[in-house]
Amino acid sequence: MITVLFFAKYRELLGTAKISLSGADIDLTKCTVAALKASLAERGALWCDVLAAENTLCAVNQDLAGDDTPISVGDEVAFYPPVTGG
Repeated sequence: MITVLFFAKYRELLGTAKISLSGADIDLTKCTVAALKASLAERGALWCDVLAAENTLCAVNQDLAGDDTPISVGDEVAFYPPVTGG
């Protein structure tokens, strides 16, 4: 099982802060961030738009991750928009 978190406006747009995915949802033996995005994008146009946005950031186990980052059973994956501070 992996846990997928959505923060800020993504949580609001998608209507969920957290989902859990098992091997029935996605092949966790060969999973990457790109594969996870593709799987989640199948949920509909809004999911596709959020995950395909050029500025969407991703972290795996709280470390910044790219599309080729592997995901393993037990990992936590977070998607969030860029933030600014002052």
